[in-house]
Amino acid sequence: MNNAQFFDTMSDQNVPDTPFWQGVKQFNGGEFYDCHDTIEALWMVANEPDRTFYQGILQVAVALHHLGNLNWRGAAILLGEGLNRLTKYDDHYSGIEVDRFITQVADVLHFLQVMGPERVELAAIYLGLRSGTVPEPIDSPATIPAVALPKITRQNTAPDIGL
Repeated sequence: MNNAQFFDTMSDQNVPDTPFWQGVKQFNGGEFYDCHDTIEALWMVANEPDRTFYQGILQVAVALHHLGNLNWRGAAILLGEGLNRLTKYDDHYSGIEVDRFITQVADVLHFLQVMGPERVELAAIYLGLRSGTVPEPIDSPATIPAVALPKITRQNTAPDIGL
């Protein structure tokens, strides 16, 4: 496999065309409600261990949907429940980098806890879930962590080509 072929394998066009990967694409595109619908259909018929894994992703997607609707409590609870489920899985479960996703979700949960419910709108704007202006800085850099919306990253399954 040459370098061009390796990088082609990592493009979105080469992600398997399955409901799971469609849900991942929706999640990464910020379509959290649609992701919920797609992954929920899988969750409803799945057996363990996939069932709990899907539920963890569902809960994170719904949490971010809640945050976009300024439901701080719902977002915080579901982020925590999703994290609790996802931490039971190996780093590369189901073809995704689970540890990276868990770290990103935990960062968002910590950010919400630091911001508190009284600043939920500011948190949603900061994360790009609502439009508006974020005053600079929100707080001192020591108290507000740098954070971004989590992304589900596909596991690199290509062979080592000596790059």
